[in-house]
Amino acid sequence: YNGTSDLQLERMNVYFNEASGNKYVPRAVLVDLEPGTMDAVRAGPFGQLFRPDNFVFGQSGAGNNWAKGHYTEGAELVD
Repeated sequence: YNGTSDLQLERMNVYFNEASGNKYVPRAVLVDLEPGTMDAVRAGPFGQLFRPDNFVFGQSGAGNNWAKGHYTEGAELVD
């Protein structure tokens, strides 16, 4: 973050956690039912911004089937 507004800096902790060296890490939990999309995020240009333990993923996707994702695969991931 490179900002000049004191108000922006004052509210940084709403969306970011401060790490060492005055660096800020986004407060986010990334969730998906398949690991492929999470691997793509990690390998992308912004992958290093997120904490590794904030990635939550399953081993099989729902195949674009909402009911399967909600009632079976997603329910197992939540447990």
